Amino acid sequence: MENQSNFIKSIMEEDLKSGKHQTIITRFPPEPNGFLHIGHARAIVTNFELAKVFGGYTNLRYDDTNPSKEDEVYVRGIERDVRWLGYDPKAIYFASNYFTEMYNRAILLIKKGLAYVDDQTAEEISQTRGDVLNPGIKSPYRDRSVEENLKLFTEMQAGKYPEGSKVLRAKIDMASPNMNMRDPVIYRINFASHHNTQDQWKVYPMYDYAHPIEDAIEGITHSLCSLEFEDHRPLYDWVVRETEMPLVPRQIEFGRLGIQNTVMSKRFLKYLVDEGFVSGWDDPRMPTLSGLRRKGYTKEAIKSFILATGLAKVNSEVEVDMLESFVRDDLQARAKRAFGVIEPLKVTITNYPEDKLEYFDVPYHSENEAMGSRKIAFSKHLFIEKEDFVEVKPDKKFKRLSLGGEVRLFHTYFIKANEVVKDALGNIIEVKATYDPNTLSGSGFNERKPDGTIHFVEVSTAIKATFNFFGPLLNDDTSLALDKRFNHDSLVVKQGFIEMGLKDVAHEEKFQFIRNGYFNCYHDLDNHYIFNEIVKLKSSYK
Repeated sequence: MENQSNFIKSIMEEDLKSGKHQTIITRFPPEPNGFLHIGHARAIVTNFELAKVFGGYTNLRYDDTNPSKEDEVYVRGIERDVRWLGYDPKAIYFASNYFTEMYNRAILLIKKGLAYVDDQTAEEISQTRGDVLNPGIKSPYRDRSVEENLKLFTEMQAGKYPEGSKVLRAKIDMASPNMNMRDPVIYRINFASHHNTQDQWKVYPMYDYAHPIEDAIEGITHSLCSLEFEDHRPLYDWVVRETEMPLVPRQIEFGRLGIQNTVMSKRFLKYLVDEGFVSGWDDPRMPTLSGLRRKGYTKEAIKSFILATGLAKVNSEVEVDMLESFVRDDLQARAKRAFGVIEPLKVTITNYPEDKLEYFDVPYHSENEAMGSRKIAFSKHLFIEKEDFVEVKPDKKFKRLSLGGEVRLFHTYFIKANEVVKDALGNIIEVKATYDPNTLSGSGFNERKPDGTIHFVEVSTAIKATFNFFGPLLNDDTSLALDKRFNHDSLVVKQGFIEMGLKDVAHEEKFQFIRNGYFNCYHDLDNHYIFNEIVKLKSSYK
C-alpha cells in the first residue's frame, strides 16, 4: 500500500499533517466464533499495511463478547492465520479484558439518565422499534428511576434474573431516522461460561456498545470496518462521547470484497463443518485462510490479490479466476517442476534392455538454477497419462502419442507406439512401443519432428501418490437454500504416481506437475504423498 492511494490513506495523511495524531494505530477485531476466510484478508491487509506505511502499528483484538458462540480453538486459529499472512500484531487483546471498564461505563450511563433496564422480551423490543416511516414506541420501563436501574442492573450481573428476562438499553431517541439510535440494547444476560473470564460475568455487552469502548481504551486512531457499519457510526460516536472516554477514535467504513460463487458466511461455513459436509475448517474446498493454505495458496499471492483490488467506499465482487491468476503467477516463479502421472497407462518399450535403468540429471526449474536439480529414471517399463494416448490420431493438431505415432518423452528419448494390449472389456491397459537410442534429449538429433512431448514416470522407482481435485462448494441452482446447494462432486480423489526425486517431499512444498497443473504436498499421519491441486496451468481470467 506504500505506493497506492486510497481515501483512508488520504485521511490518515491529513490527520498526521494537522497534528491530530502523532502515530497511526489500527486494529483487526475478529469475533472468535469461526475461522478467518478470504474476505477477512482484506481487513487484515488493509489495517496492517496502512499502519505500516505511516510507521504506526496494529493490534489484534478478539471481540469475545458472546460466550455462547466463541471458542478457544478459534482464538488460536485466528492468530495463526494472521501470522501466516506475514503480520505480527503490536499487541493481542481481548474485549473481555475490558469487561470491568465497560460495566463501569454502563453504570455511568445509568447515573446520567442515559440507560435503563427493560423487561420487554426481544420480540417486544423488535416490534416496538418502528420502521423507516414510523417512530418507535417508548418502552413502558423507559422512565424507571436511576436508583431502580442501578439496582436492577447490579442484580442482573449477580445472576438474579434468567436469560432473556431483562436487558440494559441506551436511552437515545425512539424517533431517530437512524434505527440504530432507537434505544439500542447494550447489555444482555448470558449464563454461558466464557473462554477467558469463565463464570465471572452474567451480563455481556453488545457489539455496538463494546467496540467503540475497546477502540478508545487502546487509543485506536482509525477504526476501519466494512460498509454495513456505516449506519452504526452515530451510535459508535455516541457511546464514546457519553461514556466519557478520554481518547476519541474515528470509525471509517470501506467496501467488502466478494468473490463470485464463494459463500463467506461464517454461519454457513460452520454448518458445513458441523454437518460433516467437509473435513473441517481447513478443508481445501473452504474459502477459509486455513483451507486455502492447505490447498496450496501462498500468502504472497493472497496479499497481492488484495492490494490489486484496491480499497473503495462501495462493495465489489470479482471472479474467482482473478484470485487464481495471482496464485498462478506466484507459483510460476516459486514452484518446482516435476513429473506426476495421475491416471496411469503402462508403456513397455520392447527394444529396451530388461535389466537396464538410466538416470538423467534434470533441473527443478529451467529459469531458476537456485532450485537445484533431481535425477529422473528411465527403463523398459514406464507410466504415461491415459489421456496422452489414442489408438487413432484424430488430426494433425493432436500432439500426443498414437499408434504409429512418435513423441519425445521429456528429457529422454523418442518413442513410437506399435500395438496395444486390452482387457476383456476392451479397455487399453498397455501400450507397446520402441525407442530410438539416437534421439536422447540434448544430443542434437533433429532429423524428424515428433508429434509432441509428454511426461512419464519410470515404473520400478515410481512412488504411489494421492491427487485431490476440488470443485466449487455449491452447485449453480440459486433457487435452492444454501444448505441444499452443496456440491457432492466437489472433491475428486485419484491414485497415481510421482517420480523418484520427490521421495523426501516436504510438507506444503509446491510443484508444477508438467502439463497437469500446480499442486501442494500436504502430509497427513498416514501418507506423506498427498497432493492437492492448487490451480490449473492455464487461466481463463482476462
